[in-house]
Amino acid sequence: MRYASSSFLSSYYRNKNLLHLNISTKLGEELDGWLRAAGLAKNPDIRGVIAPHAGYYYSGRCAAFAFGNIDPAQFSRVFLLGPSHHYYTPKCALTRATVYSTPLGDLPIDLEVVDELLATGKFELMDLHADEAEHSMEMHIPYLAKVFHGFNYTYYDKKHGAIYKSIETLDRMGMDIIETGDADAFKRYLREFDNTICGRHPISVFLHMLRNCSLNVKINFLRYEQSSQCRSMRDSSVSYASAAAKVGD
Repeated sequence: MRYASSSFLSSYYRNKNLLHLNISTKLGEELDGWLRAAGLAKNPDIRGVIAPHAGYYYSGRCAAFAFGNIDPAQFSRVFLLGPSHHYYTPKCALTRATVYSTPLGDLPIDLEVVDELLATGKFELMDLHADEAEHSMEMHIPYLAKVFHGFNYTYYDKKHGAIYKSIETLDRMGMDIIETGDADAFKRYLREFDNTICGRHPISVFLHMLRNCSLNVKINFLRYEQSSQCRSMRDSSVSYASAAAKVGD
């Protein structure tokens, strides 16, 4: 995983005295305040916005009038475009990162789209350091993380066919790892695929318990189901699984 980290944390606040406080909490509160003050209803017809990219001290309130329009339920993918202040190229530049890291959460990069665009020959990859130095993108990312909070999208690999089949493949990959009892492998799986398993933390604790258990305990998944079969990017479903941990020989 290649993370593009936040380089302009001091630009997030109007009140510079807040920097020593919990940045994720204070930033979230500030963005929430601006979005509420904008008083905009989420518009299902919105397909794009234009927003300023100065530090939030200067333009955070104004930017809320762009991001406040977005209805996250209408989107399966976001294209973030911005000018380059530090890196010159006659082409359009694509990120090398696999994740954009923000104080409000990480945003995964759609690597399949990056590869498709790169294959056209009209794009090039930007150095990760140049990417992190570009404030025009970074000022928008926390707003996206805030607006799309709670709308997590599951990794989709088209080679597995229909979306619901890809979801099952991803889920069963995690189930297979859990059955091995390898807590570290399960952690790597979650980091790589960001599967939104609701019980991932207690499962991880249980796997660590088994690692230090004197008994030979084996986990076996007994049932897997989906609430519905996703066939388009506008569909949604929840996966369910049941397992038992049994003392073996």
